[in-house]
Amino acid sequence: MVDENNVHLAPTVYYDRHFMRQAVKILPGEYYVTAGDKLIVTVLGSCVAVCLRDKFSGIGGMNHFLLPSDNSENTDFFTESARYGVYAMELLVNHLLKMGANRGRFEAKDFGGGNVLRGLTHCNVGQRNVEFVLDYLQIEQIPVVAQDLLGDFPRKVYFFPDSGQVLVKKIKSLHNTTISDRESEYRMRMKYTPKSGGVELFD
Repeated sequence: MVDENNVHLAPTVYYDRHFMRQAVKILPGEYYVTAGDKLIVTVLGSCVAVCLRDKFSGIGGMNHFLLPSDNSENTDFFTESARYGVYAMELLVNHLLKMGANRGRFEAKDFGGGNVLRGLTHCNVGQRNVEFVLDYLQIEQIPVVAQDLLGDFPRKVYFFPDSGQVLVKKIKSLHNTTISDRESEYRMRMKYTPKSGGVELFD
């Protein structure tokens, strides 16, 4: 089973003076949903984020996750990796449903999967994250109406669930290693945290 402590509701709320509204910043392993006019913001390297909303009610949310990676030849790893991705997606979906969203009216916008983790190009971390997200949404019959995936640069994503608008900024000049350090720490946390628990799914 996947450890639910590695995916949780984002705690960082602030007022964005540029957009003049409350904003929530999500980090790797976090997600947030809202039925109001809050702005959801994240910065992505190899991680992916899915902006998911009910296109009629405006109830929406965003997650930010990274599939675990491993250098071993253990074929069971891929099953466990996908299981983690499914958990991260279902957690977002279930919370939206609890807030009154209609699954039949979902639309998704996908971002991230950049090749930004130094020393991990052989693992194709970003590529695997992207393939998982697109496969999951296809299987679940959730239409993808916009995407900005792969490439060599991190992205800053601004999601306005009430309108569905997403603004994406490519970060082509980094002044520090915060993004890669944050994702590397997140990967290590997933690797060494015992797997336990589960999630109750809604039909």
